[in-house]
Amino acid sequence: MTKSRFGRIAHASLSSLEGDTAMRILDEQEKAIIRHLIRDPRESDNGVGELTGVNVRTVSRKRQRLEQEGILSYYANVDLSANGASQFTARHLYIIKFGVGITYKQLVDDIKMEPSNTVFTERVFESHIAEIDGKVALLLYIDGDSDVDIVQRMHEELIPTLLENHGKELIEEISTVRILSPVRVMRNYLPLVNMKNGLMKADWPDEAIYVGR
Repeated sequence: MTKSRFGRIAHASLSSLEGDTAMRILDEQEKAIIRHLIRDPRESDNGVGELTGVNVRTVSRKRQRLEQEGILSYYANVDLSANGASQFTARHLYIIKFGVGITYKQLVDDIKMEPSNTVFTERVFESHIAEIDGKVALLLYIDGDSDVDIVQRMHEELIPTLLENHGKELIEEISTVRILSPVRVMRNYLPLVNMKNGLMKADWPDEAIYVGR
């Protein structure tokens, strides 16, 4: 079975909320614009136009359209790990599988209702909703001062908050993995290979930057 029942339900839920659309194929100008923004998201429309040969008005129009369609987004990564500010020296991946009784839509709705600044803001580097054996799950990348600090804070602060937010006694299983170092981020960023001073290295070839079909 190539697609689980949960996967179909999740897809249907997203489609009903956001609209089901056909595959979006990027044109060559859009690909050129995106490649340069991957190299430097701070680049102005004028700069992108000069570097790509695309008219600046076309750059502005296409860039705005890509942003409005949700294809192009910008993120600033504040590295608080040992490779950056060294405020956190350990990171664990927590895999939290919920039992019967919590659905994908319920989890999404609960997350949307959470306040903007929570106990997760400081400690969760990244999180994702997932499916494990047909049940909804959360993947949480947790930062801490040490392995022991992560375990302690997870059980004293984060898990009780999860139970409060999503329902008592619904966590079926918890497993953990210690994360040592990122290799690839958002397809194109390889911190150990092609990043320097917060940007992609200038000599990294355009053909190695993947921007989709």
